[in-house]
Amino acid sequence: MKTSDITALVVLGALWGASFLFMRMGANEFGGMALAGMRAIGAAICSAPLLTRTRLTEMRTHWRDIAIVGIANSALPFVLFSFAAQSLPAGVSAISDAIAPLLVALSGWMLLGEKLSPMQASGLVIGFTGVVWLVAGTVGFGGGSHAMGWAMAACLGANVCYTFGAHYSHRRLRSGVTPLSVATGSQLAAAVLLLPFTVWMWPTQTPGWTAWLAVLGLAALCTSLAYVLFYGLMARVGASRSMVVMFLIPVFGVVWGLVFLHEPVTLAMAGGCIVILLGVALTTGLLRLRRNRGPVSNEVVVEHS
Repeated sequence: MKTSDITALVVLGALWGASFLFMRMGANEFGGMALAGMRAIGAAICSAPLLTRTRLTEMRTHWRDIAIVGIANSALPFVLFSFAAQSLPAGVSAISDAIAPLLVALSGWMLLGEKLSPMQASGLVIGFTGVVWLVAGTVGFGGGSHAMGWAMAACLGANVCYTFGAHYSHRRLRSGVTPLSVATGSQLAAAVLLLPFTVWMWPTQTPGWTAWLAVLGLAALCTSLAYVLFYGLMARVGASRSMVVMFLIPVFGVVWGLVFLHEPVTLAMAGGCIVILLGVALTTGLLRLRRNRGPVSNEVVVEHS
């Protein structure tokens, strides 16, 4: 890859990793639903300049499929991750975001009859071992600190949504519509869906300026700008190399949480993250890509928060 593409990849990882920092900063003041709604609405507004005549035509033609992708890849994950951010450290949420490729491969094998190579199967076992390690300290589901168990469940639910969205868009939106049209349209769909819930669950106390800055960062940087960078990168270097960003998101998520929120990095976080990413590398074929420069076996593209 060119230096400019590597720079874009690192910036993208930093932005998507920062989304968990911003959600952590704004979730307690806005609440999970209002924060998710403001993120979707803000991203839709920021994406408005991208609505060219060609993209509008594509969106009108495929509006049902784009709306479904918007629910699966934006609306529901935004809500679930924002809910989780009220009690879960930003670094843990960012690490959990890395398991989506594992779920894509597993569901493709179990539900869609897709074949798994021995390397991919080994990657799934290793990756989910890392998930167990990460979750081991957050298994409680009561109140107080044990609410982190429900937050982790919400993160896993968001990844299930990403899995469905990845399979659906791969099968229904592969032709006749550009990826950026899907991304822009899905943000509009998420904004429309979440608007009434945002009004209904608006906080009674006005959020502070820090929370508003977090919303601005989520909408403009981590969503609108990040999608432009991601799909531009895909067009230049291909989906396989673009998905390397999934390895940067947890790293930046942990770093931002440590630097700005003084969140501790536990053994479960560090060990679980390394094991999960190793499993993802084996499952997606990225290790084989690095060694042989061959094609990656899993071409389903997973979006991120």
